[in-house]
Amino acid sequence: MGTNLKDKGLTAFSSWSGGKDSCLALHRSLAGGNSVAVLFTMTHESGGFLRTHGTPGALIERQAEALGLPVRFASSTWQGYEAAFKEEVARLKSGGIEAGVFGDIDLAEHREWIERVCAEMAIEPLLPLWGEKREDLVLEFIDLGYQAMIVSVREEALSRDWLGKTLDRSTLSALEKRGVDISGEGGEFHTFVYAGPLFRHAVDFRPGGIEERDGLLRLQLET
Repeated sequence: MGTNLKDKGLTAFSSWSGGKDSCLALHRSLAGGNSVAVLFTMTHESGGFLRTHGTPGALIERQAEALGLPVRFASSTWQGYEAAFKEEVARLKSGGIEAGVFGDIDLAEHREWIERVCAEMAIEPLLPLWGEKREDLVLEFIDLGYQAMIVSVREEALSRDWLGKTLDRSTLSALEKRGVDISGEGGEFHTFVYAGPLFRHAVDFRPGGIEERDGLLRLQLET
């Protein structure tokens, strides 16, 4: 079974989306005594951007540089996702990685996939956010001083004018008034973290245009 922070001193990779939940999971895992040696990001089969967030790989690299960590990428279709994930984890394991840090909160099917795949790879899954209140987690992220921008929204949940908004208490209040889960755990929105306690400096980027793909509106981020 996966753990929250019971196992300490493990050398781990961070399953990194560039958003708030993977960032808070990284923060907590480090605080819990684990050593995170590398970020690991899955991208669209084109290799250029994250499938749901839409974040360009170049900006994930800038995040990694600001965090002082290397980053590894694996690209795949949805159908080939698991195989590509396992292939890269096998490489990480051969380099001394013992565990993976995941930012999942409470979606059972996600945890089941993580635990099954990690068990098959003999990797310890760490889920430092698991089972906690969604609202508490997003407020903790903000109160720690992290800064993030909404960069992707599901069209039936939020309109394009939400793109580019800073994730702060004012934005959370507005989301609540719309009846939207303020954690975005159901895929209502995704974020890009660009500054905070773990960052040596803010990530340099600028918002660009808006694109529509697979039912999502994405703010194009430019380097």
